[in-house]
Amino acid sequence: MVWQHSRMARPVANPFLKDLALLLAALLLTLQWIVVHGLLHLPLGLTAKTVLPGLAIFGAAALLSWAAELAQIEISQALALAALALVAVLPEYAVDMYLAWKAAHDPSYTAFAAANMTGANRLLIGLGWPVVLLAYWAKTRVRTITVEPAQRLELLTLFVATCYAFLIPLKRTLSLWDTLFFTTLFILYIRGASRGHIEEPGLAGPPEHIAMLPRPWRRAVTVGLFLLPAYAICLSAEPFANGLLQSARHLGIEEFILIQWLAPLASEAPEFIVAVIFALRSRPTAGLGTLISSKVNQWTLLVGMLPLVYAISGGHVHPMPLDGRQAEELFLTAAQSLLALVVLANLKFGLWEAILLLGLFALQFLFPTPAIRMMLGTGYLVITLVYLVNRACRQSVLELFRHGWR
Repeated sequence: MVWQHSRMARPVANPFLKDLALLLAALLLTLQWIVVHGLLHLPLGLTAKTVLPGLAIFGAAALLSWAAELAQIEISQALALAALALVAVLPEYAVDMYLAWKAAHDPSYTAFAAANMTGANRLLIGLGWPVVLLAYWAKTRVRTITVEPAQRLELLTLFVATCYAFLIPLKRTLSLWDTLFFTTLFILYIRGASRGHIEEPGLAGPPEHIAMLPRPWRRAVTVGLFLLPAYAICLSAEPFANGLLQSARHLGIEEFILIQWLAPLASEAPEFIVAVIFALRSRPTAGLGTLISSKVNQWTLLVGMLPLVYAISGGHVHPMPLDGRQAEELFLTAAQSLLALVVLANLKFGLWEAILLLGLFALQFLFPTPAIRMMLGTGYLVITLVYLVNRACRQSVLELFRHGWR
């Protein structure tokens, strides 16, 4: 009995101190590169020139995620989810925009821009979505996550963008017409999201304590959490991308592979972590919903911005050319997106579907040859057709068109 009492009396870690430590850690990761590179201009070795800006991007992404969560207090929940997804992938945008800018003067960078974009998109569906469900299942043994009906908007936007994306490998260019289509689609998505009603969000972690501040202080901190990481990302994108390329050459690793997977993983890891935390706190719908919105943002605005930045940098209106490998990567990415859309059309994400997406995603690393990529993309389409044979699945897809833009 005494032993039991001593266990119960054991002090529990203060949640405020834990969240304060997280906030300070993210700030330090972000500030270290501003100080080292932006203020002191210290000479660094290859490893430091790659790792330090990568850590700054990681810290900045965490701060941006928290800032977007705080913004939910002021705007509609649907628009806040869209904003959260948008700012969370800003690090990814910065790296890819730099690569597209360089591509106008060095054609080898065109492949890197396409690699970074396709890798980021496939990571979200192939790794991010399944991990949220697996984390939730590991804690609760619940095998399904239900998607909010309001997110039919995201799913319909994703469907339209995916259907259009299949045209890009056929014409093997990214042009300003693609920019017009994808940015218009993104604007329609944001407009639809802004129609949602405002409701009090369920905050957790550092935002939970910042939200308790008086409104003027809360808004000032929220603005600061947007501006500081945005500045850090601007300083980090170029050295991080160049550091990855130099490290790949030094280690004898194919540059395309490192840019395709390591750069997006570094910039999106905080978002994955936030989504998993939502799942572990029995809020899997919010975690998955954030990653769905991120996929829409990356599959519309990110793709659409590449040819625009390319044209501005080159001072011309020529489209960004894509070679055979880049076309294959886009085809595979579009095929994965289509299967994911059909899987979620009924607003439910099951355990076996998560394992399916994760398993197909892993296959590309076991068999990385171009022929296998095309076969894998075709496999995604075949599985999609198998789903659509089911009448209920077809009906769910039709529901997206009936209710998606309402």
